[in-house]
Amino acid sequence: MGLLSKLTGFSTPKKATDDTLLCVAMLLMTGADGSIDAGEMASVGAFASTLPEFKERDFRKTADDAVKTIKRYKSVQEAVAVLAELSSPALKKKCYVLCADIALASGDVDEAEDKLLESMQKVLGVDDALAAKIVEVLSLKYAR
Repeated sequence: MGLLSKLTGFSTPKKATDDTLLCVAMLLMTGADGSIDAGEMASVGAFASTLPEFKERDFRKTADDAVKTIKRYKSVQEAVAVLAELSSPALKKKCYVLCADIALASGDVDEAEDKLLESMQKVLGVDDALAAKIVEVLSLKYAR
C-alpha cells in the first residue's frame, strides 16, 4: 500500500472476477439503448440465476460490483475491453452467447446492440463462424 492509499483510504481497483465480468457484459448489452430499467435488471438476474458462476453468490453485490466496473470507463464501447479479462476461452464464448441472447430477447435488435455485440465478439475472440452459429440458433429460440 502506497502513501496515497494509506492517507486517503483509496486503493487500486481489484481485478474483476468472472461472475462480475459476465454481469458487466449482460448489463452493457441490456443498457445498449442508454438505460436499464427495473424489468431489464430483473431479466439479467434471471439469466444469472441459471449460470453456475452465480450459484451461491449474492447477485445484488455482483451487480453492484459490475456497475462499479462499468463506471471506470468513459463509454460503453470502452467498457467492453474489460471483458478480455475473462479467465478462459470457454467463458468468453459463454459471455458472447449470453449477450446475443439478451439482444435477441427484446424482439428486435437495434443498431446500438448490433455494434456492441460486434465489439464484444472482437474483444472476446469469437470467430465469425461461431458467432453466426450462435446467432442462428438463438434466432430460432426467438422466432415468431
